[in-house]
Amino acid sequence: MARITLRQLLDHAAEYGYGVPAFNMNNMEQGLAIMEAAEETKSPVILQASRGARAYANDVVLAKLIDALVEIHPDIPVCMHLDHGNNEATCVTAIQYGFTSVMMDGSLKEDGKTPADYAYNSGITKRVVDMAHWGGVSVEGEIGVLGSLESGGGEQEDGHGVEGAISHDQLLTDPEQAVEFVKDTHVDALAVAMGTSHGAYKFSRKPDGAVLAMNVIEEIHRRLPNMHLVMHGSSSVPEDLQEIINKYGGQMKPTWGVPVEEIQRGIKHGVRKINIDTDNRMALTGAIRKVLTENPSEFDPRKYLTPAMAAMRKLCKERFEQFGTAGNAQKIKPLPVAEMAKRYKSGSLDPKFG
Repeated sequence: MARITLRQLLDHAAEYGYGVPAFNMNNMEQGLAIMEAAEETKSPVILQASRGARAYANDVVLAKLIDALVEIHPDIPVCMHLDHGNNEATCVTAIQYGFTSVMMDGSLKEDGKTPADYAYNSGITKRVVDMAHWGGVSVEGEIGVLGSLESGGGEQEDGHGVEGAISHDQLLTDPEQAVEFVKDTHVDALAVAMGTSHGAYKFSRKPDGAVLAMNVIEEIHRRLPNMHLVMHGSSSVPEDLQEIINKYGGQMKPTWGVPVEEIQRGIKHGVRKINIDTDNRMALTGAIRKVLTENPSEFDPRKYLTPAMAAMRKLCKERFEQFGTAGNAQKIKPLPVAEMAKRYKSGSLDPKFG
């Protein structure tokens, strides 16, 4: 079955110049929609679960669900990734349940709310890297604090996100420090802070360079051309989905997300993993609201979850095609984690500079 590590998948994406959407999931309907879109577009895929998703679905259920999705779609390389791990234990238990990649987010302390200093971040990330690489599992780290350059703070997602206002400097990754972090930790992928944030309310206007600092991505890529960069909080919050939700009883305020063309710009400058959650939530919610508004007597979940999955599948297909992921599934032969462990041990996967 085609389970793949993040490192192998992003190495392939870098070689062929595409990005890979990382779709958050909590349940069967989301998993089925994502995988059907991957199958239709012949795309490798990253499924990711946060601590909140793991608590909601239960680790045992989630692990068996991933097993089933991989079995149903044996020709689609699937990376199962932990989103925003907050300590070593969270990462270890994810690996125990079959995750092939984990994120150790040491930019915040264990509470997931308090900004951490560099020593804490690099120290805990390095410990997770050492442990994960022994087993052939990939690690994503984060340098800089995810949050809005407009408001000067972050938005919590599943209880994870900085609380209160923080300095402008903290909200932008220092390219020089990014190089130091990669040297100190040997992460496989690096999430950077450049103005994106969790949730739907990212920008109060169409973003420009003042609030979405793509130049930070470009400078980090110039200094770290071989490092796989990650954009968090990268839902585009489509206007048509906002309109559907509000037409059928919702009350979403006007908002802007990360334009697809800016993500495509990032892909040209080393962005290989693009995190998407809000867009899929909106697609599901809009479809469910429509069914229940038009058929208020309906109570069969299948009658509203089926069109909800179709709406989410459509959005996922669009992202696979827009990011250049489509058509790459058959080009990859996934390596088992045991083989990846040998490569880590040999030093062949150590970061390369210059």
